[in-house]
Amino acid sequence: MATQSANRPASRLEVRVPPKNQRRPAHIDRWLAFASPLIAILLWEGTVRLGIMDDRFFPEPSAIASTAKDLVQSGELQRQVGVTMARVGVGFAMGAVPGVMLGVAMGLSRHMEAILRPLVSALYPIPKIAVLPLIFLIFGFGEMSKYLAVATSVFFVVLINSAGGVAQIPVIYREVGSSFHLSRLQFVRTIALPGALPAIFVGLQVGLGVALIAIIATEFVGAQSGVGFMIWQSWQVFRIKVMFVGLATIAILGFLSQTLLEVVRSWAIPWSPSNRRR
Repeated sequence: MATQSANRPASRLEVRVPPKNQRRPAHIDRWLAFASPLIAILLWEGTVRLGIMDDRFFPEPSAIASTAKDLVQSGELQRQVGVTMARVGVGFAMGAVPGVMLGVAMGLSRHMEAILRPLVSALYPIPKIAVLPLIFLIFGFGEMSKYLAVATSVFFVVLINSAGGVAQIPVIYREVGSSFHLSRLQFVRTIALPGALPAIFVGLQVGLGVALIAIIATEFVGAQSGVGFMIWQSWQVFRIKVMFVGLATIAILGFLSQTLLEVVRSWAIPWSPSNRRR
C-alpha cells in the first residue's frame, strides 16, 4: 500500500473532506449571526453620541428602544402589530393557496400553461402598489381591500415558483407514475407535490416578504390602524423615534415569520438538501 501511494502521480488532485470533528461547529455560525446586527447597533449608537450622525433624523438605538418600551407598556404597539399581521395572514392565504394550485396545474398540463402563461407574463410585471387605486375604487377602504392588496402581491410569486418546481421534476419520476398507472390525483399527491415542495416553499418565503411590503404600503394610504399607519402618522407629526420603532417592528416581524416558515419547511420536506446542510 505504501509503495502504491508513493508511485501515485503527483499531478492527481485529491479532494479531502475534513472529518466532522474538524469542521467548524454550527454554534459559531449562530454566534456570528447574532453578533453582526449587535455590532451594527453599537456602531450606530456610538456615531450618534459622537455627533457624527444627526440625532434628529437618526436617534440612538437606546432612545428608540425606550420609545418602544413605552409603546409596549401602553399596549399601542401590540394592537398595531396584531392588526397588521391579521391582514397579512388572511391576504397571504388568499394569494398562496390558489397560487400553489394553479402553479401545479401549469406544471402538469401544457394546455393550462398555454392558457395562463400569457396572462401571468403580462400581469406579473405590473407593480401591485399601482393597482391599489383600482382596489380602493372597487372595494373601498375596508379590510377586504387590504386582503386583496396582499393576495395579489403573493399570488404571482407563489404561482411561478410552483409551476417551475413541477416542471423540474425528473422525467423518470413521471415515467414511474405512468408505470404504476396512477390517477392524476394520485400522481399529484405522491410525485408532483412532494417533488415541487422545495420550489413552492421558496415561493412562499419570497411571497411572505412581499406580503409585508404590500400591507405596509397599503396601510400608508388606506388605513387608520396597523404598523404602516403608525409609521406614516409619526412621519406627519415628526415623531421620528416612533417611526423607527415601526421600521424595527417590520424587520422583526419579517425575521420571525421567515424563521417560522423555515421550521415548517424543515418539517414538511426533511429530505431537502438544504435541511441536511444545517
